[in-house]
Amino acid sequence: MKTARDKKVVVGADFAGFPLKEHVKGYLESNGWEVTDLTPVKDEVPMYHRVGFLVGAQISEKKFDRALVFCGTGMGIHIAASKCPHVHAAVAESVPAAKRAAAANGANVLAIGSFWLGPRLAMAMAEAFLTHELGDGYEHWEGFYEYHKRGFDECEEFDYEAYKANGFEVPDPSVPYLGPNPDGISY
Repeated sequence: MKTARDKKVVVGADFAGFPLKEHVKGYLESNGWEVTDLTPVKDEVPMYHRVGFLVGAQISEKKFDRALVFCGTGMGIHIAASKCPHVHAAVAESVPAAKRAAAANGANVLAIGSFWLGPRLAMAMAEAFLTHELGDGYEHWEGFYEYHKRGFDECEEFDYEAYKANGFEVPDPSVPYLGPNPDGISY
């Protein structure tokens, strides 16, 4: 598997996200990243949801552990990528949200909307997302990792039919301890 720790990432975009993807890809490559682009030619890109499926499959098939996807809002491509097994996709519109998607939610796909974001912000978001993992930056917050790991694991293992058969309850409804929000942290 190609990993973000090894500075390897897969990307894809529809027509609306293509120019922003190119900016982010260039930035990452200039900073030593190996970027596999599944949509390298603007006039040949599939519809947004098909790009989401295509990139999400790279995560499902364990070819990559992180991906960046781009469309007009980030939302449609995010929904499509999320249909692929083991994809935990997030839409973000700020650097703190991109970091938190990785650090608190264990997201492995970041969807970025080109209608709202400029190249510099998108570059910073990609960097924040790709350089953080579950728990990173929150080591001083008691219980942070355990609390969020439970959420990640329950999403990863979610079986709707079992949930329904259990009266729409998770099998283990206990909640790991999450200490108070430490002073000096705003998110």
